[in-house]
Amino acid sequence: MAWGHSVADLLFELSKTFEVPENLVEAALALDKGYIPSRCSDAHPSGTPSERFTRSESAALVQHAEAILAFGKGLLSQMDAR
Repeated sequence: MAWGHSVADLLFELSKTFEVPENLVEAALALDKGYIPSRCSDAHPSGTPSERFTRSESAALVQHAEAILAFGKGLLSQMDAR
């Protein structure tokens, strides 16, 4: 059973039961890499997270999260239909 804040770990666990597209696993790994540095003010030698993440990096992470959320919603709707 997966537990915690790792989106990739949650998808790896889910993939034992459902087919998870590889691009979503890659998106989850990208999200995991941004988890601590985007939340902790002392994760970088200098500056704040808002000074270290570019607009395009942030937009890409949001798109990854939206894609994973849509996948999860799709699985839930399939399960409801059963």
